[in-house]
Amino acid sequence: MPIYDYECRKCGQQFELLLLRSTVAVCPSCRSEELEQLLSRFSVNSESIRQSNITGARHKYASSKNFQDRRVAEAEMEDHD
Repeated sequence: MPIYDYECRKCGQQFELLLLRSTVAVCPSCRSEELEQLLSRFSVNSESIRQSNITGARHKYASSKNFQDRRVAEAEMEDHD
């Protein structure tokens, strides 16, 4: 669900709009459908998003029962050696 910036060609109003599949883009001021899509002022740093996703995935895995069970098994194997 992307957010787009628009400017109304009829009244000049600039606004952001969250577009869902069923959304019809209209000016909130004059209800005109004569809109120009603008370059967004919002930018996303994909590298920071990627790093955040990796960190979250690592944390989730480290707290999972499968990971914890494996660590216990490895510790037990070291004790028997």
